[in-house]
Amino acid sequence: MLDGSNTASVTNVIELAGVQLAYGAGADRMLALDGMALTASAGEFIAVVGPSGCGKSTLLKLVSGLLAPTAGAVRVNGAPVRGPSADVGVVFQSPLLMPWRSVLDNILLQIEVRGRRKADYIESARKLIELVGLADFAHRKPYELSGGMQQRVGLCRALIHDPQILLMDEPFGALDAMTREMMNAELQRIWMERRKTVLLITHSIAEAVYLADRVLVMGARPGRVIGEVKVDLPRPRQLDMAESPEFGGFAASVRRHLNARSLMD
Repeated sequence: MLDGSNTASVTNVIELAGVQLAYGAGADRMLALDGMALTASAGEFIAVVGPSGCGKSTLLKLVSGLLAPTAGAVRVNGAPVRGPSADVGVVFQSPLLMPWRSVLDNILLQIEVRGRRKADYIESARKLIELVGLADFAHRKPYELSGGMQQRVGLCRALIHDPQILLMDEPFGALDAMTREMMNAELQRIWMERRKTVLLITHSIAEAVYLADRVLVMGARPGRVIGEVKVDLPRPRQLDMAESPEFGGFAASVRRHLNARSLMD
């Protein structure tokens, strides 16, 4: 649901209320977000779609603590976000793996950066590697992996410190269509097992409908949520569900929100 309230609810893991984010000053000042409001409850999978440049990635940076809002409130578990948090894991469009490190060591890099004892997380890393189907590749280097396999490593790295929230910025955008479908199915499976609160940025309406409990639609810059579609489809969702009238109806609803804003602009 959309929520412009300034009162954090204990049921909301993520809350943005009246958020504005501006870059620059004076004549060079540019509003990236204005009046941004959303909530996400524990274990909810939310997808965000919108035109290029509308501030989708900026939204993730605010939730992750990499940026501070110019105005409004960003809260995680009811507390104002004041910097990067252990409760948050991030998956980027590019897996950004260190080419000289093995799969296992790339995953454990997250632990090293956070100043934790690496030895305490080796078993957890191996379980994650097994969870994503890469048990036979733990000691391989990134150049020995396909694009989809590299992105699985990136997902493991985001999950290794067991965050409550998973932020995903177009994680499968660079993959071919077949691999992207496979990764969507894989992500759904992992989410159903781990039940993290997920905020996924995507340009794909079909991907958003397949994965999300709710799809939020953002308008052109300055970005804000202009529409919401609750996806009432049973889980686990099969890939061929995309051919069903029900799936098509949800996709059409998302598209209507996008088209309505385009006409207004």
